[in-house]
Amino acid sequence: MQILHPFAGSVQQYNEQLSNPNAHRPGHCPQCQTKHPLSAHGFYTRTLIDTAFDGVIRVRRYLCHACRRTVSLLPEFVLPYLRSSLALIALFLIARLLRGQTLATAAPPSAPYQRGQFWIRRFRAQTQTLCAALAALTHPTPAPDFTHRALAMLESAGWIAAHRFLFAGLRCHLLGWPRGLAPDGRRAALSSVAAPA
Repeated sequence: MQILHPFAGSVQQYNEQLSNPNAHRPGHCPQCQTKHPLSAHGFYTRTLIDTAFDGVIRVRRYLCHACRRTVSLLPEFVLPYLRSSLALIALFLIARLLRGQTLATAAPPSAPYQRGQFWIRRFRAQTQTLCAALAALTHPTPAPDFTHRALAMLESAGWIAAHRFLFAGLRCHLLGWPRGLAPDGRRAALSSVAAPA
């Protein structure tokens, strides 16, 4: 399971700060809810492309001794299962969908043409869900369609704050979960989250 590491700063500062396992150690297991601190359980590496960084970062893992499962502390500037940072994807979506730039001019220099199309397709597929979820963070703004409204709401709330709210609170992915990678093996739906117990 992945939870978000509350870190603000550059990728380089994040890499330097990882040496202390107690800095953001979870006090309980988010999977089995055991109220014991988790044990540091090493790292895994993943590649990341950001506006000022293209390389490998480490992601700290913790182990729950009760359920024997691990929890990864994913930095807030990273979207699960995507190589590009949240800032890079946000810049592209704003340039392409709000400002109307072509894919060639909106795409980051290191991103292939197909990756930009992939981000647009996944973002547009869930704009209605995003608008409904983000209404808890910011007021919906008048817009010609859900795509423009979702982008305006993300800009108003802040992309990192929106990602934190969606992922940590609702287990939603900002670009939608791909089939087979949704948390707990099922697609996230706002109606099931908001339904009374």
